[in-house]
Amino acid sequence: MHYDYLLVGAGLFNAVFCEHARRAGKTCLLVERRDHIAGNIYTKSVEGIDVHMYGAHIFHTSDPALWEYVNRFDTFNGFVNRVKAMYKGTLYSLPFNMYTFQQLWGVTDAEQAKAIIDEQRACLHGKTPENLEEQAISLVGKDVYLRLVKGYTEKQWGRDCKDLPPFIIRRLPLRFTYDDNYFNDPYQGIPVHGYTHMVQNMLGDTRVLLNTDYFDFIRSTSHTFSKTVFCGKIDEFFGYRFGKLEYRTLRFETQILDQPDFQGNAVINYTEYDVPFTRIIEHKHFNFRHQPKTVVTREYPAEYSDGMEAYYPVNDAKNTALYQRYEQLKSNCPSVIFGGRLGEYMYYDMDKVIASALRLCKAEGLA
Repeated sequence: MHYDYLLVGAGLFNAVFCEHARRAGKTCLLVERRDHIAGNIYTKSVEGIDVHMYGAHIFHTSDPALWEYVNRFDTFNGFVNRVKAMYKGTLYSLPFNMYTFQQLWGVTDAEQAKAIIDEQRACLHGKTPENLEEQAISLVGKDVYLRLVKGYTEKQWGRDCKDLPPFIIRRLPLRFTYDDNYFNDPYQGIPVHGYTHMVQNMLGDTRVLLNTDYFDFIRSTSHTFSKTVFCGKIDEFFGYRFGKLEYRTLRFETQILDQPDFQGNAVINYTEYDVPFTRIIEHKHFNFRHQPKTVVTREYPAEYSDGMEAYYPVNDAKNTALYQRYEQLKSNCPSVIFGGRLGEYMYYDMDKVIASALRLCKAEGLA
């Protein structure tokens, strides 16, 4: 059988592309190496609670057209992400706002908070930051950095902040108001029936082959395809010709607790280095439900190795240069389109994934 498109990976990027291709009358076959659709936004019902199996995903965007688009496939609730941070038994408000500054210094006046931060920044004497630690201090001062940035960042990247390049933290937003909404975007929420349901609605009746490795499949199939949309790792596609791109990964520990509530909030970050996990997610708070039990997940960052999930591209100078070498090989494969976080070696928020997929749809004449 001939298909117009072979879609590799059943995550959000290919779900958007597939939805547009179907409406344009194109045929698609989708292969996915995991045993489920929806990629890293996969949600699974546990004790009647939609559990984010690969970490918390809150959709947010400033684009009304994208907001209208995702709401075609499920109703989004009004969840607002109000993250807290635990440091040595004290709970702080994130992102850094007047609640945070009041907790740190007892100030209630924005000008007082600004003066303290400016005084703490002055320790750098105006020098250009040479590492992440100096970059963070130049943005938020020493107190915020030491309590709420340093330990979390070192756990996330597995390296001392002094050994990380400054560009990893391009900005750390400071709010001199009591607004503790984690995102600035006016539209945010979570699908009422979970992301898996949303993605299934996008895919419709498209044929999906789960537990199917693309490289094994393409060697053995008799099907033909006009084009391939590849959302796997670009270095793997080219046989690691120039070496392997680096990633960070995550390990999850999920528990069902026989109690109605555990922490009273969807996400609490743990910013001490000595606490091995970076955050605890309590999933029921994403959808305002009142089940008698609760489900919590601890996230542990880890070094990536073959066979693990590649979550975060390490976009330092070395890996960026390596990716650019692989990118140059794409011209040798005119019938293959590389997309998504792994295909483009880029960390994407969900709205940016959709926007990237929509640009491809337009280029393909599907939008």
